[in-house]
Amino acid sequence: MKAKPETDFFYMVYEVVRLVPYGRVTTYGAIAKYLGVKGSSRMVGWAMNASHSHHSPVPAHRVVNREGVLTGKNHFSSPTMMQELLESEGLRVKGDKVQDFKKFFWDPAEEIHL
Repeated sequence: MKAKPETDFFYMVYEVVRLVPYGRVTTYGAIAKYLGVKGSSRMVGWAMNASHSHHSPVPAHRVVNREGVLTGKNHFSSPTMMQELLESEGLRVKGDKVQDFKKFFWDPAEEIHL
């Protein structure tokens, strides 16, 4: 049985997210752009919301919005879990926003060469 196209897309998103280095963050838009669907940040967000039920771990806490805001925090087991995970990797979060965001931003387009 062939997987549904959205499932294939979600799988590709998860594969990119698994490559985000420890202590770094990326954005929904950067992932969409890398996958060739620029402007589909929302679809990446939907994939991230579903990632907690995926059979292989996906470090969803490393995906934030374009300003470094933890917009996905309500999809974790507690409202503070996303922040706690990022802080455990050495990032500082204040007011639900990654501090020094540009310093810790990881762009898959610049790092992944397939």
